[in-house]
Amino acid sequence: MNSSRYSTHVGLVCMAALWGASWPWGRVVAQAMPPLAAASLRFLLASAVLLLWLYRSGHMGGLRVLSIRQWAGLGCASAVGVLGYSIFFLLALQTVPAGKAAMVVAFNPVLTLLFAVLLFREAVNWVMCTGVVLAVAGALYALSGGAVAGLHAGPSGAGELLLLGCAACWVGYTLIGRMVLATVDALTTATATAVMGAVLLLGASMALEGPAAWGHLADAPAAAWYSIFALALGATALAYAWYLNGVKVLGAGSAAAYMSLVPLFGMVFSSLWLAEPFTASLLTGGALAILGMLLMHLGRRQLMESSKRAPP
Repeated sequence: MNSSRYSTHVGLVCMAALWGASWPWGRVVAQAMPPLAAASLRFLLASAVLLLWLYRSGHMGGLRVLSIRQWAGLGCASAVGVLGYSIFFLLALQTVPAGKAAMVVAFNPVLTLLFAVLLFREAVNWVMCTGVVLAVAGALYALSGGAVAGLHAGPSGAGELLLLGCAACWVGYTLIGRMVLATVDALTTATATAVMGAVLLLGASMALEGPAAWGHLADAPAAAWYSIFALALGATALAYAWYLNGVKVLGAGSAAAYMSLVPLFGMVFSSLWLAEPFTASLLTGGALAILGMLLMHLGRRQLMESSKRAPP
C-alpha cells in the first residue's frame, strides 16, 4: 500500500473516531446548554471553517452560479440534515447515554439502502439483506437495553424515539444530497448546507428559546465549550475533509464502510470520558450492528464486482 493510500485509510479511521466522539461531546453540550442555541453556535463555527476551506480551494465562485433549483435542493438538505438532525441529536442526548445513542448510526445505511432501492431501484443481494437484518436487530437491541418492546413513547422511551428521528433526518439528507451532488460538488454542498443550517438554527433558537438562551451559553462549564468547538471543528469540518479525501482516493463505497466503526468509537469514548458502563445488551447489540454494516458493504462490493465482469 503506497503512502498516499495508507494516509487515506488512517484519515478515515480518524474520521470515524471523531464522529464517534461527537456523541459524548453532544451529551456534554445537551446537559449544559440550550439545545438550539448550542446547535446554532456549532454550525456557525463550522460554517466559518468550511467557507475558508471553500475559498482556499478556489471554489467560492461556484456559489454565485448556482441556479434557483440548486439552491432549493440545498435548502431542503439543510432543513433536514442540519436543522432537523441537530434538534433530534441534542434533545435525545439530554436523556439517552452517549454510547447507547451512538448505536443509531447503524440505522443510517440500512434506511438509506431501503429508500435507494424503492426510489432509485438500486440492486441488492442476499448478503446485503442479511446485513440489514443484523444491523437493525443489533441497533434495536442496544437502544432498548435488550428489550425491544421497551421502545415506546413513554418517558423511558422518548429519547430512543428521538434517536430514530436522527436516523430519519440523516437518510433524508443523504437522499436529497444524492440528487444535489449530481450538479454541485461535495465541498460546495457541505458549505452551503452548513451555512443555511446555521441560519435556520439561529432563527429557531430566537423564536423558541429567545435571546436569553444565548446569555445562558456564557454560564456553561468549560467542558461544554470544549465540546462545542470539538463538534464544530473536529466532527463537522475536519472529519468531513478526511471523508471527502477518502471518497476521492478510494471511492464512496470504501469510504462509507468506515462508518461501521462509529458506534464502536462512540461506546469507547463514552466509557472513557463519561464513565458510561459497557452493558451486555450494548456490547451484543453493538457487535451485531457493526457486523451488519460490514456485511452490507461486502454485499455492495460483490454487486460492483459482478457488474464489472458482466459482458457489455
